[in-house]
Amino acid sequence: MNYYSTNNEQHRVSLGEAVMEGLAPDNGLYMPESIQQLPKSFFDSLSEKTFQQIGFEVAKNLIGNDIPEAELIKIIEHTIQFDAPLVEVEEDIYSLELFHGPTLAFKDFGARFLSGLLGYFARLKNKEIVILVATSGDTGSAVANAFLNVGGTRVVVLYPSGKVSEAQEKQFTTLGANITALEVAGTFDDCQRLVKQSFLDDDLKNALTLTSANSINIARLIPQTFYYFQAYAQIKQKDKPIVISVPSGNFGNLTAGLMAKKMGLPVHSFVASTNVNDVVPEFLKTNVFTPRTSQQTISNAMDVGNPSNFARLLDLYDNDFRKLSNEIIGYHFSDEATRVAMRNVFSDFNYALDPHGAVGYLGLKEFLKDHPNHTGIFLETAHPAKFSETVEDTINHKVEVPERLEKFMKGEKKSILISADFSELKSLLPTLIA
Repeated sequence: MNYYSTNNEQHRVSLGEAVMEGLAPDNGLYMPESIQQLPKSFFDSLSEKTFQQIGFEVAKNLIGNDIPEAELIKIIEHTIQFDAPLVEVEEDIYSLELFHGPTLAFKDFGARFLSGLLGYFARLKNKEIVILVATSGDTGSAVANAFLNVGGTRVVVLYPSGKVSEAQEKQFTTLGANITALEVAGTFDDCQRLVKQSFLDDDLKNALTLTSANSINIARLIPQTFYYFQAYAQIKQKDKPIVISVPSGNFGNLTAGLMAKKMGLPVHSFVASTNVNDVVPEFLKTNVFTPRTSQQTISNAMDVGNPSNFARLLDLYDNDFRKLSNEIIGYHFSDEATRVAMRNVFSDFNYALDPHGAVGYLGLKEFLKDHPNHTGIFLETAHPAKFSETVEDTINHKVEVPERLEKFMKGEKKSILISADFSELKSLLPTLIA
């Protein structure tokens, strides 16, 4: 399978090149040259397959023969060591819980898959790979833990100072070993810009073998398609059309869902649910995309003002606004509305939402007002304990903290404070790797 750049379909590379480069030289994002529909037999037997079997068949459809089957099976087994249960919150409304991995966030799936792929390619190349990752919260912890002590790799996490929760920060600043945390005096968009500039800088590309673990890397999106199929497999009654609401920031998760639909997943509609950083919902109404500086909210992992994967959303629908807006509807919600949803769901259904899942829930409920005869799924992307201060203050109830999160909280934070100026990062990176 080859992969092309969203900025130039003629620029095509192998899976290894796409994963290692992360970002195309023309600043485009890589996409598979073809997304084939899975056969009817796959869907007929879906509920009988294990999560790992689903993951293997979906990955094989997107990767082709670029990796030996035995290696791909190992990577899938490493990726899927925890479940993604579908929990009914109220009648015909389900939460897809994606927080049962080691760092209690959906990004564990993508990070573990990527670590397996890069470990494989690092062995082939026999050289150290430097993974640069910008995080607004959960990506940094998932990637850092997935790559911790993986031979041939070094991870550098850039995060906005004071704009991630303490639990998120502890999960990637306390590890040491081959993980370095850079605390950027700026926003997530600044961190993302610094990563992209690094990939386009000839001096750094010549000095280091750089790649990305953000959702700009196609290897992050491939495993995120798995749990959409797993969710569908768990629905008992499929007599109503299905709508999935995705809490969205950088839009990798929604892109993965749309890729799953192109592979034949029978989802009627998707909802793009955001906080006040609403550039995509606004685009879906006006056909005008206006990036802007992100605003800080209680759903901080979604505080993105210029989402990278917007280019992939357009590409999936041939840059046709009508096609795209027919498949996706967008809504945005304030912190106040998010808190109200968290309180109501806990009070009425005894279910604790994290702030991101609450935004997804709100988007689903808004959609169902005009489309009542649907089965609705929203993605619960992180464990509420990762935002315990916000959640407990909102629902007035103690959130149980999983043991694996408590261990992180006891660690000592180690980070390097830098400005949002690229020249500082460019000078620093080679010294970190030496």
